[in-house]
Amino acid sequence: MRIESAADVLLRHVAAGTFTGGVLAVGRGRDELDVVSLGRADLEGAPMSTESIFRIQSMTKAVVAAATLRAVQEGALSLDDPVDRWLPELADRPVLRTPTSPLDETVPADGPIRVRHLLTCTSGIGVVDPRSPLGEAMERDGTDAGPAPSPLGADEWLSRLAAHPLVGHPGAVWRYHHSFALLGILLARRAGTTLEDHLRRVVLDPLGMPDTGSWVPEDERHRLVGAYRLEDGRLVEVEPAAGGPYAGTPPVDVSHGELVSTASDYAAFLAMLVDGRAADGSTYLSDGLRGEMVRDQVDPVLKTPGSFAWSDSFWDGLGWGYGGAVVTEGEQRGMFSWSGGAGTDFALLPDGRFVVQLTQTEMCPAVMPAFGEVLAAALGTGG
Repeated sequence: MRIESAADVLLRHVAAGTFTGGVLAVGRGRDELDVVSLGRADLEGAPMSTESIFRIQSMTKAVVAAATLRAVQEGALSLDDPVDRWLPELADRPVLRTPTSPLDETVPADGPIRVRHLLTCTSGIGVVDPRSPLGEAMERDGTDAGPAPSPLGADEWLSRLAAHPLVGHPGAVWRYHHSFALLGILLARRAGTTLEDHLRRVVLDPLGMPDTGSWVPEDERHRLVGAYRLEDGRLVEVEPAAGGPYAGTPPVDVSHGELVSTASDYAAFLAMLVDGRAADGSTYLSDGLRGEMVRDQVDPVLKTPGSFAWSDSFWDGLGWGYGGAVVTEGEQRGMFSWSGGAGTDFALLPDGRFVVQLTQTEMCPAVMPAFGEVLAAALGTGG
């Protein structure tokens, strides 16, 4: 693993104005880890630190998946459990006759939404064509997937979402994103607490991830970096450093929300996916469950153009495990990876090597190729 080469590539993109800075973690299993920071935490602020905190957005999905599998391992949950035991709002939901049908053209669902449907994004709930009647309705009531966290509390968000029909029968369509917000609420309700408290007890503390959570505590908010998007080749602030919805305790329940983290914390999580052990050396997840998490779980018949809203070619050489994508072809076959929309990325290879890239420029055509170049340099295949 070559963190120096990877850092040089990222620094080149910082100099080009794609990022203000970033933190890289490169490792192999639990015993090898290098972490480096470069650039600045915001356009005019202090230098980036290896202790900087980032909005990891959809990289949350893998963490929530691990919490779910931990409950399965303990016998507290089954992948085939209907979710309406904990999410009664989703019981007996009608299904659109076609994905673009009017909202009143529905048929009964073939069966209930099950836990495995949430893990595999096959619940029938997710990102849909924004021009469709369902997409327009979700945009109107704030249940669509935007770049900012929802201002709605978890129960209100779920109530609004559950008022809509499903876009397809559970297990028969693939749609991204919303299933993991639903899974977060399910885990919280099953535990009788918030998702923040539940993850702290079952994932974050056991794995040694002290700086990961649903928000940044008030006395640590100075570590939260600024957030940006590229507009006409220029970085424009979306959230200020030490500010925004993740700074301080939120006013509503965010059990449907996403996490903040550090490179070292997420490296600890990936180390667990390599060997299945908690920070104290005890078994955390069995080989079997970890193997299922990083295996393609999506039937090829569901890998249709339009199922991933942002790219019709999404499924080319790719699958979906529990909480992340799985490379199914080529030199990197078996790699488990995913990105966060605010500008973060992780990749875990079958041989135990992993790379964590944390920046804070929203995903766009300039960001994804930069991540690919950094990954290639870290793996010694380019850069």
